[in-house]
Amino acid sequence: MIDRLPLYFRLVRLDKPIGSLLLLWPTLNALWIAAAGRPDWRTVLIFAVGTVLMRSAGCAMNDYADRDFDRHVKRTQDRPLTSGRIRAREALLVAAVLALAAFLLIQPLNGLTKRLSVVALFVAATYPFMKRFFAIPQAYLGIAFGFGIPMSFAAVTGTVPPLAWALLLANVFWAVAYDTEYAMVDRDDDLRIGIRTSAITFGRFDVAAVMVCYTVFLGSYAALGLWAGWSLWFWAGWLGAVGCTVYHYRLIASRDRAGCFAAFLHNNWLGGVLFAGIALHYAFGR
Repeated sequence: MIDRLPLYFRLVRLDKPIGSLLLLWPTLNALWIAAAGRPDWRTVLIFAVGTVLMRSAGCAMNDYADRDFDRHVKRTQDRPLTSGRIRAREALLVAAVLALAAFLLIQPLNGLTKRLSVVALFVAATYPFMKRFFAIPQAYLGIAFGFGIPMSFAAVTGTVPPLAWALLLANVFWAVAYDTEYAMVDRDDDLRIGIRTSAITFGRFDVAAVMVCYTVFLGSYAALGLWAGWSLWFWAGWLGAVGCTVYHYRLIASRDRAGCFAAFLHNNWLGGVLFAGIALHYAFGR
């Protein structure tokens, strides 16, 4: 059993933390906004660990759902489940154990947060199958990756105000942007095997669509900053995030696979500097 741990480690992508970070940044944004910059650190810890657990469970579920497709894609054909080193039922068991651990982790939180976690689990578990039906499954991914936002507001305030849903919608646009960059890497393989992705749906307008999605995402935060009268600390972080999108355009403009993948990975910095602006505003800007 112990000798299989490295395989499970790879199955749940603990060797590739980018996915967890892309879930974590919008969740931290929501926690800081909901708590006016003073979230309870136990709540922060619960959400941080829960983010890793749920992302890991989602990866195991994704590999189970895509096991017959992944063997035809160069980037994914060596994954433990696809290559046969882990059985399908093992992946399902790993996903179930991690999801249960995440649910147990939030037991100190209020009932509304627990009820929302059930919705979050449903969205995360069903996302891998959306690539069979929806032209832009990345939008559904944005809901899965952003559901920590309404959960954060619920945990801090006991309610989910319209602002939380607006931030979730903004996160959908960010997810479409970065996951389209990711999908551009596999476009040729996905076309061959019949997987639906935003990179295929957008076609020759893929780069423009990515930049529009970035604009809507960051425009939403700019509108919030103006409405709330946030300080220059926030705007410094926001401008840093804008700078990241300009860099991403340079990386993806030629549609080179390596450049598109680098742009996807760089979204960690975009999310990080935006959160830094929000946190610094609440710490020093009022």
